[in-house]
Amino acid sequence: MDSLDDLFARLREATAPAEIEALQDGIWQLWLTTAHPLLDKRLENGIRALAADDYTLAIHEFTFLTEAMPEYAEGWNKRATAHFLRGEYKASLRDVQETLRREPRHFGALSGWATMLRTLGDARGELRVLRRLEQLCPAWPGLQQQLRNLRDRLDEQAE
Repeated sequence: MDSLDDLFARLREATAPAEIEALQDGIWQLWLTTAHPLLDKRLENGIRALAADDYTLAIHEFTFLTEAMPEYAEGWNKRATAHFLRGEYKASLRDVQETLRREPRHFGALSGWATMLRTLGDARGELRVLRRLEQLCPAWPGLQQQLRNLRDRLDEQAE
């Protein structure tokens, strides 16, 4: 099995959407395991709760993960998602920051952060985050178009 570093190195060079998707899937497989059966079960419970729109239970499960294993980035990321879906952007942004402190290459957290900044109307912040995502994978599907649109919007605002 490839290491996380190997997968990220290949992701940086990947250009074909199918290859990018396969590499992302490989990275997610590594991120979605704690290597502790009880904690994996809590993660699974939280993911199921998210899918069922039970954000309170999801936050409870992911909080258990962040307290039991604070260095595990995905617990923070999943809780950020639950907070975001519940409309709690400040809590979500805090958890995104914790995720990125533990795994600066977390493209899911970066993508979510960019979405939140777009929702909050912070185009300059969104551009900064999307540039970080671009460093991880310049050929990320749709990213270059997003960056062009955002730069155009910012240029129009500057005029």
